[in-house]
Amino acid sequence: MNTTWKVIVVVGLVAAIGGVVVMKQQDNSDGVAPAGTALPAQDNPAAPTEPLPRLVDLGADKCIPCKKMMPILEELKTTYADQFQVEFIDVWKNPTAGEQYEVKVIPTQIFYDAAGQERFRHTGFFSKEEILAKWRELGVELTEKP
Repeated sequence: MNTTWKVIVVVGLVAAIGGVVVMKQQDNSDGVAPAGTALPAQDNPAAPTEPLPRLVDLGADKCIPCKKMMPILEELKTTYADQFQVEFIDVWKNPTAGEQYEVKVIPTQIFYDAAGQERFRHTGFFSKEEILAKWRELGVELTEKP
């Protein structure tokens, strides 16, 4: 191999490595909170100032069990907003989140305590009653708002 080809190969390798580094930096700035991280209160003055437990549901908007969970998640997000947070992440639209949360099957629900520690993980459809029972089992006192 002559010197010109060696230089071309080295330049190509450097460019490829640089591209991977740039893509990794973009993956880390996709707006997904890292697993185990408590989310700050939203820009809502009525939002609690203390961190809340958090339910993260990882699924996809085209997955049938995930679609069945959407109204449940929305109801929980509204009804229990002052008691725990609810977050849905579409892993088909954001595959890095699936890797970050180590999701193998969708839907997957991950329960975090207020300190951001994972307390429980479930795969498959999870009803409202089962979710609320799990929060209670984990020591979260719940009061339903009308």
